[in-house]
Amino acid sequence: MAVMQAQIQALIAGGVAARRGVEGSNTGSYMEVAKPPVFNREVGRVGGFITVCKLYLRMKMREAMVEEQIQWILLYVQRRSADVWKENTLEDLEAGEIEYESAGEFLAGLKRKFGGGNKEAVKVAELRKLEQGERTVKEFVQEFKRAVRGSEYKERLLIEEFKREMNGMIRRKLMEAERLPTSIKQWYECATNLDRYWRESRREEKRLRR
Repeated sequence: MAVMQAQIQALIAGGVAARRGVEGSNTGSYMEVAKPPVFNREVGRVGGFITVCKLYLRMKMREAMVEEQIQWILLYVQRRSADVWKENTLEDLEAGEIEYESAGEFLAGLKRKFGGGNKEAVKVAELRKLEQGERTVKEFVQEFKRAVRGSEYKERLLIEEFKREMNGMIRRKLMEAERLPTSIKQWYECATNLDRYWRESRREEKRLRR
């Protein structure tokens, strides 16, 4: 958490320095782009906040890494319970509990969480579209965690949804185990380990057949 906060402070300092450099120079082309207003989780403000963020990232931070873009967005998530959500998100990012392929994916998740409407119905629909396919369980777990973030699902329902969407072979092996996992975290860990062992075994079999 401390590392992530330090990175955010560096972004702030860098932005201030860049503005001072621009203001102190009368040469070179420069296009002024509005920064987003502070977002405090109010439903009516999420659309405008996301639009301004997308425009600024496209115009000013196109070459920045995804992590830097997300940290910049989080600079403007402040006040009330928004600070709690931001700190939780920063902790999960730093711990590797969640990953985003793009800032757009992060903003889409923010819109789903704070955009109002029947959020639970949206979450259910999103979960039912998930399937492991050819991916490793580790990759699937990351997507599943993103999909359920902010939902009202209890532990038992999370486990049922996770079992439903994973590959049948992995599910059957776990169901046949002497001791079933009892929490969603245990299901994540056991499924990931079993999938890794199975893939290593297949690679070894192919090697021995050569």
